[in-house]
Amino acid sequence: MTTGGRGSLARMTVLALLWGSGFLWIKLALNNGLTPLQIAFVRSALGAAVLLALARLARQRLPRDRVTWGHLVVAALFCNALPFLLFGIGEQTADSGTAGVLNATTPLWSLLIGILIGTERGLRPARLGGLLLGFAGTVLIFAPWHEAGLLSWGSLALLGATASYAIAFAYMGRKLIRKGGAPLALAAAQLVAATGLSASALAAGGTAPVDLNAKAVIAVAILGVFSTGITFYLNYRLIADEGATSAATVGYLLPIVSVALGAIVLGEELGLRVIAGMVVVLVGVGMTRQKRPPSPATEDPATLAAPRN
Repeated sequence: MTTGGRGSLARMTVLALLWGSGFLWIKLALNNGLTPLQIAFVRSALGAAVLLALARLARQRLPRDRVTWGHLVVAALFCNALPFLLFGIGEQTADSGTAGVLNATTPLWSLLIGILIGTERGLRPARLGGLLLGFAGTVLIFAPWHEAGLLSWGSLALLGATASYAIAFAYMGRKLIRKGGAPLALAAAQLVAATGLSASALAAGGTAPVDLNAKAVIAVAILGVFSTGITFYLNYRLIADEGATSAATVGYLLPIVSVALGAIVLGEELGLRVIAGMVVVLVGVGMTRQKRPPSPATEDPATLAAPRN
């Protein structure tokens, strides 16, 4: 294995651990005094600070035109502020492992949105089968026919977060990514916008009392700095080295990491049904990704520069 190959493998491993552990840090922050909106604001602010520092080191300047900032605000709403909030709401009643498993449905929502808006044409049977199989796995996870099923407002909030990511990716692909620009600076600007949106929501909803302890501070700090800010940078580097298609395989590891950490740290028990649903979802996602690989010229380093939890 070459030095570059080992470096990419190391970044992929660290990236999977950081992204997959994000659900654990959300749960710990919730259990120790923070509200979903407070978590969304703090992680956006800390992630923005990290990316602003990295963009400055890379000599990448933030965009200055109003049109780009307008697109960044929309992207920040659907890719950061809203899903960050919904994951916090969802994990108030759902396990962190379940949140990680449901997060794996994002590519399925992306494909479905592509079909609806007409960007996915000539859908081959394998990809259509993968879409149906993936959503069948989601139904298996929820088990609405079972009294002990996971169908609840919290679980629906988690699905809403993943659907929000898919909307954001479609919008970013049309309005931001294809226009080029410095990816680190764009990512930093997007999290700055997300911080502003979350701060506005905090002000509108009133400031809830904060009863913090050390666990909450550590959890939200790791979530913001590492699982939000550093992951943007590592993902950018991985895509630049390996291409977007190869880097996307990290997504398959996230639910495995979240389930393992939830069981080890929090003692969560997902059961065989949820594990089986996770496997079905991942197989379905794998089938939907069976398409002609893009040429190197079309793989933009910013394509996947968005957090997945």
